[in-house]
Amino acid sequence: MPEPLVLLPGMMCDARLFAAQINDLSRERVVSVAPITQGERVEEIASSLLDALPAKFALAGLSMGGIVAMEILRRAPDRVTRIALMDTNPLAETPQSAAAYEPLLIKARAGRLDDALRDMMRPEYLAPGPGRLAVTTAFLAMAADLGPDVFARQVRALQRRRDQQPTLRRCKVPVLVLCGAHDGLTPPKRHSFMAELIPYARLEIIEEAGHLPTLEAPEAVTQALRGWLNQPFVLQ
Repeated sequence: MPEPLVLLPGMMCDARLFAAQINDLSRERVVSVAPITQGERVEEIASSLLDALPAKFALAGLSMGGIVAMEILRRAPDRVTRIALMDTNPLAETPQSAAAYEPLLIKARAGRLDDALRDMMRPEYLAPGPGRLAVTTAFLAMAADLGPDVFARQVRALQRRRDQQPTLRRCKVPVLVLCGAHDGLTPPKRHSFMAELIPYARLEIIEEAGHLPTLEAPEAVTQALRGWLNQPFVLQ
């Protein structure tokens, strides 16, 4: 049996973010989705997940899920057999970018979570075309189910996150760095930079997608993940 695959969803997302990938990849291996909803620091989230995850596993995270995935890799590099980082960011927040979250928190606490979410997932962060509305609607549905308390915890965790560039430079397992070409939040240039940091990285740009490629171009993402999962292990 191939090693299990653990998927980490993005901020205010759940397993529905990976529905197509779960349906396809679970035919050949164990696939699970781990929540990133507990804890006000990325370190807390990663530590709690490591207590529940298998001894060794392939790890794929999208957006905030990728940020948590990098912290898991930093803490337990011997347990991560390979890692996929999708539409994410290895850098810490600057004081200015951390402060930019505060108006979103104010809206969420005032009962205007939907407004905060629309500010967070702007149309220009997704690929243009008729599918954009459906993807936005799917995101808002997941976020509404998680609610404002999860939103507040995740914002605090993002604001306090560490710079993971040293973690990526030390990585010695197969790595997929994937990004939607139209991602206006964590753009392809950032992912090219990430891939250059990592000794065994493969960069994939999904032309028909933006920040949520698992929903926007599910077949292309699944194909990229399968190729990464089939790569041979890198000898330590």
